[in-house]
Amino acid sequence: MKIQERTGAGAGRSAAPAQPPVGDRLPSPPRERKPALAALAVLLILVGALGATMLVLRAGDRVEVVKVTSEIQAGESVGNHVTSVMVAADDSINYIEWSQLGALKKLKAKSTIFKDTVVMGQMFAAQEQLPEGKASVGVALKEGQYPAGIKSGDIVAAYRVGSSGSGSSGSADKDTGSSASGGAIVPDARVNGVADDGDSTVSTGNKSVTLLVDEADAAALASAAAAGEVAIVRVPGN
Repeated sequence: MKIQERTGAGAGRSAAPAQPPVGDRLPSPPRERKPALAALAVLLILVGALGATMLVLRAGDRVEVVKVTSEIQAGESVGNHVTSVMVAADDSINYIEWSQLGALKKLKAKSTIFKDTVVMGQMFAAQEQLPEGKASVGVALKEGQYPAGIKSGDIVAAYRVGSSGSGSSGSADKDTGSSASGGAIVPDARVNGVADDGDSTVSTGNKSVTLLVDEADAAALASAAAAGEVAIVRVPGN
């Protein structure tokens, strides 16, 4: 009878074990500190900040250099066909700085320099350097023997024309007709320079034109030029 009473009294109790008192909990292990990792993180932050600073400073390091505003032919000076632009400084690029423009104008282009090109020192030389297989021939032309507005860089054909000598007009016309009826002395010459004859106040209408031609055509053109029997016309390719 006593056993049943005890069993009944314990029937309402929970089967879960009783929680230990607060004072009986096990202490948590202390956190392990890693000073080396912390120092590495700080170092990486400093390196990143330094790199960003250097990039900003480098981007702001700019220099004023020369850029051409029109096409410059081989053997020509830049003249006044230039402007200044700002570019990022780079010691590996041989820029011509704007402060060196005076010295640059005394040099000649080694080859064609196209419009809007930022020029570099290796593009120029103290002496005119002709492309291989080419010759430079000067031609004195009277008004009417060249197209209006002729300029450096134009592509022209040079023809031999009869001179208005002391012979009869019929003979002159005959000579002119026979000369003009042939092919061009030079079918595709490039104008390398144009100069007006006369002083700054009086213009004669004559021009001295320098043509860049193949070496094979140079002798014939020079002979006709010496006789004053050359006329030039623009051809496709300008």
